[in-house]
Amino acid sequence: MVPRPEISAWRPRVAGVVEVFHAHFTEHAYPMHVHDAWTLLIVDDGAVRYHLDRHERGTPNDTVSLLPPRVPHNGSPATAHGFRKRVLYLDMTQLDETFIGAAVDGPDLTDPVLRTRVDRLHSALAHPGDEFEAQSRLALIGERLRTHLRPGVPDTEPPGRGVAHDLRDLLDARLLDGIALDEAARLVHAHPTHLVRAFSGAFGIPPHQYVMSRRVDLARRLLLGGQPPGEVATAAGFYDQSHLTRHFKRVLGTTPGRYARTAP
Repeated sequence: MVPRPEISAWRPRVAGVVEVFHAHFTEHAYPMHVHDAWTLLIVDDGAVRYHLDRHERGTPNDTVSLLPPRVPHNGSPATAHGFRKRVLYLDMTQLDETFIGAAVDGPDLTDPVLRTRVDRLHSALAHPGDEFEAQSRLALIGERLRTHLRPGVPDTEPPGRGVAHDLRDLLDARLLDGIALDEAARLVHAHPTHLVRAFSGAFGIPPHQYVMSRRVDLARRLLLGGQPPGEVATAAGFYDQSHLTRHFKRVLGTTPGRYARTAP
């Protein structure tokens, strides 16, 4: 019996990402088709064989594949047990039409750093409440993709301390409500990628991690003050209690409930 395909798809609340698509196929072969968005693909198991612009391509050795919009391609398993893939469909705000030709010529990128970043972006997109992290990771992915497609051309200006401090003030002021990276970039007059790099360079921590550590710190005080974890999650700016628990445990190594019980 042929295993049933495993598929999950959703549209996250992150500007620039049209769709997230995860699938495990053993026999399914895609016919020639097109998308109106960029297809950013990583394969976790097996391999995919495909044709793009009448040239046969593939996804071996942990490559990252970037298929341009409106260019026909297909896809089929290149191994007997099929393939397991994760896909991001990105709109034209991430890469404009001027990059299409370069992507057609070289869609498969051997870049461990890029692959790690794509993997971590998928993880962030899977958790409601981590949209700011996803936006930050997407900005760095876009920068690296543009560097691959247009080598030798600087993507952004060098980091500066002024915008880093401006962003920190803004993140502190919007700690509970949060802020989208694009809005923050507009308010401090900097490119989103430059903003992430400047903040990380100035303070030694990415902006999304700074926000979560500040929220965890606030949650600690509220828990020790006697508030129950369910109320603390909302009061400290988390999406829900599970969102609080995940980040709290990552920072402190224990759950909010256990932490609260340590109070005398």
